[in-house]
Amino acid sequence: MTRRPSDDRPARHALIVTGGPLPRGLGSLPDADLVIAADEGIDNAQRLGLSVDLLVGDLDSASDGAEDRARAVERHPVDKDETDLELALAAALDAGATSATVVVTVGGRADHALGNLLVLAGERWAALSIDVRIDGARAWVVRDQVRLDGNADDLVSLLAVGGPATGVTTTGLAWPLVDAALEPGVGLGLSNRMTGAAASVSVSSGVVVVMAPGGSTD
Repeated sequence: MTRRPSDDRPARHALIVTGGPLPRGLGSLPDADLVIAADEGIDNAQRLGLSVDLLVGDLDSASDGAEDRARAVERHPVDKDETDLELALAAALDAGATSATVVVTVGGRADHALGNLLVLAGERWAALSIDVRIDGARAWVVRDQVRLDGNADDLVSLLAVGGPATGVTTTGLAWPLVDAALEPGVGLGLSNRMTGAAASVSVSSGVVVVMAPGGSTD
């Protein structure tokens, strides 16, 4: 059964909640034009007090009655080539979203946790500005630039994903990068620190996942 939202207005920002153990230490979540639950994410969304606009997935892990707890449902076969997170991201794009906050956890299966982060950095989602809530940590998929708000000595790590990232320049970090190249599997961008309340990361080409244990972004 498939039900879609009846409101045809474009969704500018989507909030996507994934399954697995309930994320810990999330703090406040941003306002969103569209809340999407990826399969078992419907149960996490309910625990977080969120009203779900769209439930997406094969619903093999969602609790009984999940379809009745969302405004609309997009159900897929269990045998499919895309993960439930990919289906949720595609639904966000189809709804007109230009940005998304994705709620994930490192609890549960390690392959799911790593796979989710790699999926989010995929080229297919280049039209979405993506930030990630990973339990109490935060991450941003950076293809152009991002500003970080936090405190002096907050940890910040930069990881190239999917290939080299070039023209990587930072401000407000203890060990600055200027027009640098980051390679996947190289630790050059790991364990930097903010020098004050704000920092920035810009990328000319490629994808960098910026990770921080706390803070926010404009």
